[in-house]
Amino acid sequence: MHDAYEYCMKLFIMNNITTSVLLLAGALAPCCACAANPVATGYGEAKESKDISFTVSNPSDVTRNEMVEIAGAPASTFRLLDARGDEVPYQITHDGKLIFRVSIPAKGGIDYKLVPGTPMPVDTICYGRIFPERKDDLAWENDRGAFRAYGPALQRSGEKAYGYDVWTKSVTEPVLEQRFHDDIVNKISFHIDHGKGMDMYAVGPTLGGGTSALMLPGDSIVMPYCWAEARVLDNGPLRFTVELTYNPVRIGGKDVVEHRLITLDAGDCLNKTTVWYDNLPADARPIAGIVVHGSNPQGYDFGNGYVTYTDYTQEPGKNNGEIYLALCGDKTMKVRYIPFDVPRGDAVGHVILSAPQGTDRMTYYWGSGWSKGFVPDAAQWNAIVRSRSDALALPPLTVTFK
Repeated sequence: MHDAYEYCMKLFIMNNITTSVLLLAGALAPCCACAANPVATGYGEAKESKDISFTVSNPSDVTRNEMVEIAGAPASTFRLLDARGDEVPYQITHDGKLIFRVSIPAKGGIDYKLVPGTPMPVDTICYGRIFPERKDDLAWENDRGAFRAYGPALQRSGEKAYGYDVWTKSVTEPVLEQRFHDDIVNKISFHIDHGKGMDMYAVGPTLGGGTSALMLPGDSIVMPYCWAEARVLDNGPLRFTVELTYNPVRIGGKDVVEHRLITLDAGDCLNKTTVWYDNLPADARPIAGIVVHGSNPQGYDFGNGYVTYTDYTQEPGKNNGEIYLALCGDKTMKVRYIPFDVPRGDAVGHVILSAPQGTDRMTYYWGSGWSKGFVPDAAQWNAIVRSRSDALALPPLTVTFK
């Protein structure tokens, strides 16, 4: 590892260890199936005591492995302990929520306690930033994969790349800084797997790996371009959050502005994204799409409120494995395939997830797995996504303060 890279990473880790601690990779379920994150409030009078005891309960009939959110975290420094007295990793988010991961059996509950003290420092796994040295790429990662959204410098260059890019990983440690540094400075291409994963996904003038867009009557899709403004709100250790704003697009005589809030948690294969629009015409509605390539034109699988797709990658003959992609929403959302009138290179169409007509806001999940990483085959990927879809309909976990 290069000295400059090591120095930058040490600075990054030192600057990002706050009152949070990180879940060890081994404690995470592979590509977890989380429900919509429940938010609880109610520290109440307990916040005035030295110790705060509470129970997280699972009212459903299935085991829950997900991130808990509790609004209004204490301002003082504290440690989070489970019933055995073991320290539990947590993070305080930009909007003041205490988040931590739980695994609770059906109809079960786990006791926790907040006690004064400094939590043990550990490395950050969820991380991202804008890379101005690479045409304003916004890239982020966790211990399961990495993703990229193209920025203003790329748009000014005239290159057409609308959608999210997917970077594979076969290791749990951060790779973005080294991958960009090696590609830009040392001319070691990140399009080749050097043992930790690679960029082998083709985006081009498509929605790529799960990007939002607008659909007009007649199945006409208004393609997004690159983000205009990006604000990183959370940068590890357990969660990365970024808010993106896009340049106005003229639709139906109105200047329509798109906003996105993207969240990626440690141990999760899927990003949670909420997209909303200013001045949206009544006949337009939000969708999200995954590009379908000619190398596997029938590789998609539809479920109730979700779709998965197996991508054979840009050069399947080079034994780079398979990339698995997904879009997932609640049961009111519809999925289908829309072919292109004319192929765009190897791209032949999109599979899409669409919100009901008349809404200007949509929350959905998108992400990826890799057959040479943490998801061995398409069957397991489909099971992961189906589990996530089912979890969205479950009642939230409950938090009771004592």
